[in-house]
Amino acid sequence: MDSLIAVAGRALAAGDPLGALNLVALRDDPPALALRGIAMAQLGDLDRAKVLLRRAARAFGPKEAVARARCVVAEAEIALASRDLGWPAKALDAARATLEQHGDRVNAAHARYLEARRLLLIGRLDEAGRTLAELDSALLPPAHRAVHELVVAGIAMRRLQIAAARAALTRAERAARLADIPALTAEVESASLVLNKPAARLIARGKEHPLLLEGVEALQTSKALVVDACRHVVRDTRTVVSLARRPVLFALARALGEAWPGDVPRGTLLTRVFRARHVDDSHRARLRVEVARLRKVLRTLADVSATKRGFALAPRRAREVVVLARPVEEQHAAVLAFLSDGESWSSSALALALGASQRTVQRALDSLAATGKVQSFGRGRARRWVTPPVPGFSTTLLLPAPLSADQTAWQ
Repeated sequence: MDSLIAVAGRALAAGDPLGALNLVALRDDPPALALRGIAMAQLGDLDRAKVLLRRAARAFGPKEAVARARCVVAEAEIALASRDLGWPAKALDAARATLEQHGDRVNAAHARYLEARRLLLIGRLDEAGRTLAELDSALLPPAHRAVHELVVAGIAMRRLQIAAARAALTRAERAARLADIPALTAEVESASLVLNKPAARLIARGKEHPLLLEGVEALQTSKALVVDACRHVVRDTRTVVSLARRPVLFALARALGEAWPGDVPRGTLLTRVFRARHVDDSHRARLRVEVARLRKVLRTLADVSATKRGFALAPRRAREVVVLARPVEEQHAAVLAFLSDGESWSSSALALALGASQRTVQRALDSLAATGKVQSFGRGRARRWVTPPVPGFSTTLLLPAPLSADQTAWQ
């Protein structure tokens, strides 16, 4: 490696892409192409970065397996930053194995972090945790320690372990200061802000107020019966009943929970749950059937009793009933929550992250675009969707919200 390549590599590691480009912008040898690609990625031109990295990977000779593996890792990071979640994980795993075999511990660890962040984005928290467990962050440079702690914090926030998340973010901030990379420091600060924004609304006895994530965590161990409209479950400290696949039953449970300790008139339930404009005997019969189903599903948690006006919820073990609602009620809230990370998403990546069909996601995007809540750029497979974050709110309970991709590093 010549001196210019070495200096350019150090500039990129320090977060100075312009300084690196000044040294290698006019060169077309494989190492320079790779460094130019990473520099363009740091500057935000991801399409140009991918082209340069692929040219570099093809140009490296058969004896330069480590250099090709580094190109694969860098391209995987660009894919993550552009929310192309369908990139081949096997290629990244093979590149990581090559780097480990040749003693490139830092970039091998970086490959694992990329996979962990991808798993975090698509909600596979256990796998992300196992991937992190295979790494000892204390042996890595400060920038990689900061990335490690960001992923740890992301997993903890998803699991509502807020004390662990705060501790991880404190460690990430300390490591980011040592790394002295402005973009990394900004990412840690952005992640920390999530903990200080309202993440949900608590509705109890006809009143509501915002909750931070600590409040949501505390609610899990409270003695209340919680109708959780963020995850569509009803729970107390002993039992959790999921109604995610039974929207009518959950709508009934939520209406009864919001009215507790009072009851809900039958007409109100018919209008709210079944959206009936003109009530007839068929609607009343269906209401009786659905209430009976809800009574059976919640039998270990509460009783659904009939009153003169309608129906009321009576918890068996809990002292009170509360409803945990999203900070912003929106038909396509999950799609908006993913887009709120500020990155550009393809419809296929959103479908993968949401576990839904691409057609379903596309219909949601079209509906949101018609109301001006999202916008797109590009055409065909290059089409991407973006939206600004919802001001003043954390989206952790909508996604829960992902963290943005860390910056590219070439070691």
